[in-house]
Amino acid sequence: MRISGLAERTGVPVATLKFYVREGLLHAGTATARTQAVYDTSHVSRVRLVRALTESAGLTLGAVREVLAVLDDPPTSRHELLGAAQHVMLAREDGRPQDRTDQGEPASEEPDRWAARAAELVAAREWCADDDPLVARLAGQLRAADAAGIDLSDAHLAALAEAADTVAAADVASVPADRAGAVRQVVVGTLLTDPVLLTLRRMAQQRASAGVEQTG
Repeated sequence: MRISGLAERTGVPVATLKFYVREGLLHAGTATARTQAVYDTSHVSRVRLVRALTESAGLTLGAVREVLAVLDDPPTSRHELLGAAQHVMLAREDGRPQDRTDQGEPASEEPDRWAARAAELVAAREWCADDDPLVARLAGQLRAADAAGIDLSDAHLAALAEAADTVAAADVASVPADRAGAVRQVVVGTLLTDPVLLTLRRMAQQRASAGVEQTG
């Protein structure tokens, strides 16, 4: 198909498709003349992936480039794949001002309080090393919640951690055996199911709240 056909198949304007090619987000078509090329189903799949990552996962084009690089030259192990996916997500989140909860020195008189709490939780659940960037991120998020007047008790935090373990087990179990499928599921699936998890949580909150009102 010509680029106009690719635009029709994907719903992406021709100008945007040409931009994707210039930026390396979409591989060039097969040239049939000096100014013409044809495209196939691999181009359709790549365009749809780029759109999903930018629109549903909220990635910048730079972060999309990182995802595509992992897909095109994947790590050898599933654990490394997860690390690659998390690296992209952290880079995306660090680019959002509202998510910079782990940046700078804490205003609290107890500068190590939240770091200690995060490290204690991680150690208790045997999740990751103390120097993992996610531990510092968790500490910053706990600090931000407290600063906003949100009482995140030990019991509440433990319940959230238990739910996270359940979700993680389901994530790992969903990874297919073949390498290509594993790459796509771990890297792209992790990015695109984060919004799904958030929506499910909100719907579950509605049900839980309704149940409390009925018994109150």
